[in-house]
Amino acid sequence: MTRASLNKQPHEVASMFDHVAARYDLTNDVLSLGQDRVWRKEVARAVDARPAQKVLDLAAGTATSSLPFARTGAYVVPCDFSLGMLQVGKARHSWLPFTAGDATRLPFADDVFDAVTISFGLRNVQDTDAALRELYRVTKPGGRVVICEFSHPTWAPFRTVYTEYLMRALPPVARAVSSNPDAYVYLAESIRDWPDQPALAGRLREAGWSKVAWRNLTGGIVALHRGFKDS
Repeated sequence: MTRASLNKQPHEVASMFDHVAARYDLTNDVLSLGQDRVWRKEVARAVDARPAQKVLDLAAGTATSSLPFARTGAYVVPCDFSLGMLQVGKARHSWLPFTAGDATRLPFADDVFDAVTISFGLRNVQDTDAALRELYRVTKPGGRVVICEFSHPTWAPFRTVYTEYLMRALPPVARAVSSNPDAYVYLAESIRDWPDQPALAGRLREAGWSKVAWRNLTGGIVALHRGFKDS
């Protein structure tokens, strides 16, 4: 299995990411034209991790997204359900506590983390609402969630150009740089199929999160959603 379908069977998605793990970070850098680095900085700023706080980085992959939290002195747990991604990450950052886990059944107790975050992984979970509830469960009262995910550009002409890039330009570029280009056809389809900013905010509220808000990055190609667990 090299490409998952949009019904997002967990074993298919995990297998797909196992096959792209070796060159995943490089491919993302190329396909996003370097914007992924900007987005990671914005996530770190929104999470605002502090020394001794506990941070769960879900869908962390190779833990590139986890490193900014660790640099603040926070205790960060990179968690992913792709063993291939975790193995590549562990080889690069052996000191981090990599943990295998499914977003819909997290292997953590209630009320553990000061902050939970997931970047570019929520749309790959089969049951989005179950994952949002699980993130809520493992967060301490007063804690926060930050979700960084591809979204819908807000300017209609740009949205059209962006959709054309996803479906026409992205696959050939992926063939040039990725270890599994078919996976990026799925990724393009999953981005196009993902709910817009207000719809995701509504699902966060339904999962229990309060003070839900979002802001757009790069014209809405990416949106940062944030919410809090009431004390």
